[in-house]
Amino acid sequence: QVQLVESGGGLVQAGGSLRLSCAASGRTLSTYAMGWFRQAPGEERDFVAAINWSGGRTYYAESVKGRFTISRDNAKDTVYLEMNSLKPEGTALYYCAGRNSLLAVTTADRYDYWGQGTQVTVSS
Repeated sequence: QVQLVESGGGLVQAGGSLRLSCAASGRTLSTYAMGWFRQAPGEERDFVAAINWSGGRTYYAESVKGRFTISRDNAKDTVYLEMNSLKPEGTALYYCAGRNSLLAVTTADRYDYWGQGTQVTVSS
């Protein structure tokens, strides 16, 4: 069983940056594909970014391409989401997710483990 804990959220002005971290415990992350999702109040949980087990392949939602970067450090069992040029519509609870597979996917129901989320608020 993998436990995931997100950190790094906060309040930032539009145009600013944040770096989210997702630390794993219980098992090594090196054989898991990982993803980031976000959910705004009253909205569904949306895909943001995903990365395969080695970090060699990444996927992004169209809305964040060119602004967000997902990466991982398997030696530290940690996944990161670097977010630049943040927009007010990016305000949401950001979740880290892990999948019992080497391959990353973009759909939430194919992930097996979830963190509790970290709040990101972007002011205009």
